[in-house]
Amino acid sequence: MTHEQTKLLINGINELGLTPDEEKVDQLIAYTGLLQKWNKVYSLTAIVQTKHIITHHLLDGLTVAPYVTEAANIIDVGSGMGVPGVVLGIWYPTIRFTLLDSSQKKCTFLKQVAIELNLTNIDVVCSRVEEYIPKQKFDVIISRAFANTRLFIDLTYHLLADGGYFLAMKSKVDEKVINCEQIKVKIPGVDDERILLKYKKLK
Repeated sequence: MTHEQTKLLINGINELGLTPDEEKVDQLIAYTGLLQKWNKVYSLTAIVQTKHIITHHLLDGLTVAPYVTEAANIIDVGSGMGVPGVVLGIWYPTIRFTLLDSSQKKCTFLKQVAIELNLTNIDVVCSRVEEYIPKQKFDVIISRAFANTRLFIDLTYHLLADGGYFLAMKSKVDEKVINCEQIKVKIPGVDDERILLKYKKLK
């Protein structure tokens, strides 16, 4: 990553109201390098330019950071190439993250990322979400991959602890979800509007 690209990342972190940390920035840069390396073989993402990985993956993932600070145990469903799970796992080393995906190749990549970046707070599970039964339920269930929010909630409801909540990262809202809070978020360097849907499970 060039100096200008690193500056783009740091400026974006500042714009999100977060405080850049040298170690975390270095890990995000290392993650970008691993993603680009593995993407040549595994086709993990259609976004290949470094500056677009910074804006559309790293900074996109970090837009969620202010909304998970009180959680201790988070699952990223359909984690894919690791957004937002890896990004948030880097940013919050004291929060436990489970990255769930049904693709073996994507899980292999995620496990390698956790090993190489020494992300001891990240667990990778290769399973279909409806078949996954954790030992402990989660405070927050998050996803960027589900097109239908209602289906996302229905398929993952058994994973959420009482009082926990769902976070669905969306580019647009095309369906109604009862009692769902809509939070507008701005990704630095991205013109398109993004929506974060928050749905709380009642006790």
